[in-house]
Amino acid sequence: VFAVTALLLTIATPAGAQSCEGVMGDLIRDVNDLEKKVTDLAKAMPAPAHEWRPSKGTRSTAEVLMHIAADNYFLPAVLGTAAPADTGITKEYKTAAAFEKRTVNRDALFGELQKSFAFLKQTMAAVPDAKMDEPVEAFGQKNTTRGMWILAVTHLHEHLGQLIAYARSNNVVPPWSK
Repeated sequence: VFAVTALLLTIATPAGAQSCEGVMGDLIRDVNDLEKKVTDLAKAMPAPAHEWRPSKGTRSTAEVLMHIAADNYFLPAVLGTAAPADTGITKEYKTAAAFEKRTVNRDALFGELQKSFAFLKQTMAAVPDAKMDEPVEAFGQKNTTRGMWILAVTHLHEHLGQLIAYARSNNVVPPWSK
């Protein structure tokens, strides 16, 4: 039983993340939880709710989800890990903005979210502890590699909150709070 449990845990853990400890290990565990919540909530919302937006000039649900996927590729690119070529995303924000404007069907959107979260976690797991204190300049501000990864995770929390509000506005209860 122990061997089977250990095997299942190894399979369920993103490549390279098994050995992550410290701040990065904590952040990856948080991203795992965020991924599940974002994905479960997106799937719980009916198709019409994906086109819903709270007001003119704001992102629709589908646009928020594409924004999450775009930034899951973009923030690692800013930190030096090239995004998959098919995304078209580079260190330039305009490339992430172009990606998030892509119109895809619901199934493709879920697939893109899954791929983007896998890329984000793989990139995070590859960052050695020794690199966490390195200075980084991004978005016109000085930071550290650690600070940028914390920014990536807090950004995901921000949009999870946004999606919860969108869901509740469409009479959808987040699956984890039923």
